[in-house]
Amino acid sequence: MKRSSLIGIVVAVALGITLFASVYVVDEREQVLVLQFGQVVAKRQEPGLAFKLPFIQNVVRYEDRILSLDTNPLEITPLDNRRLVVDAFARWRITDPEAFRRAVGSERAARTRLDSILRAAMRQELGSVTSNTLLSADRAQLMTKIRDIARASSSDLGVEIVDVRIKRADLPTQNLEATFGRMQAERQRMAADERARGKEAAQIIRAQADRTAVETVSAAHKKAEIIRGEADAKRNAIYAAAYGLDPEFFAFYRSLAAYERALKGKNSSLVITPDSDFFEYLKTDRPHGLPETAPQASVTETPAPPRAAEATDATPAEEPATAPAEGTPAPAPAEEAPAPAVQE
Repeated sequence: MKRSSLIGIVVAVALGITLFASVYVVDEREQVLVLQFGQVVAKRQEPGLAFKLPFIQNVVRYEDRILSLDTNPLEITPLDNRRLVVDAFARWRITDPEAFRRAVGSERAARTRLDSILRAAMRQELGSVTSNTLLSADRAQLMTKIRDIARASSSDLGVEIVDVRIKRADLPTQNLEATFGRMQAERQRMAADERARGKEAAQIIRAQADRTAVETVSAAHKKAEIIRGEADAKRNAIYAAAYGLDPEFFAFYRSLAAYERALKGKNSSLVITPDSDFFEYLKTDRPHGLPETAPQASVTETPAPPRAAEATDATPAEEPATAPAEGTPAPAPAEEAPAPAVQE
């Protein structure tokens, strides 16, 4: 009884192990190869439960997802001989696991082969264009060409290159300083040109402003001269009208104004002869040309003050008269006699 139970347990365990070894699950992210003595006997890419011969066949799993590959930095020389360091990446997937196993065997080996293929494709395609094309919007077309070249070269590996993109395209380290120097010099030249154009525009604006100012000032001076001329003409007309009314009084008034201007100040001196016309109204007690007696009237004359007569007689005939110093009161002119009283 005990022996039968032990045998049953052993058989059940063996059956369980056999069943477990003959069943496998294919994940939706994987694809599977079934190998028997190292040879591929089955290939499954559909997810689900599958069976194999236990202990004779084994399962090798490969990724069915899109994989990423970062290439090593590559130094290229475009057509314009400007050396660039290009860093790219690719997206790829395993399309034929059997050919993949036969060609490379593992993902690590596949990455090495694909890196070489991508570098060769980039060197071939990027070396046939200029650096400006590489840095322009046409770069997408270049990436498509590189992808097609790499896809054709890797078709026997059981993989497919899905996409290729450039992450970075820089100058080599040893060329950066010289390139930055050229860029700085170019920017400085552009800045100098802008400043020169600004100075030229400023000079033009300043010249126009100066011209406008000169024209405005000239117009103002012209208008002022016209107004001054009109005023002088009106003044001369007034003087002429006044002179025409009483020429003798006008001459007397002008002489008084001349006395005021000549004797103005604190230290003014005049050296003239006593018979000068300047003393015409200082040597008589009545204006020049005034008649001694009024016609048809009995006039009683009042003698002039002695001081005025003495001042007139005291002046030597042979010595020039000297005007008093500035600040000293000028000698008063001879007072006119009061108007004669008329008796009817």
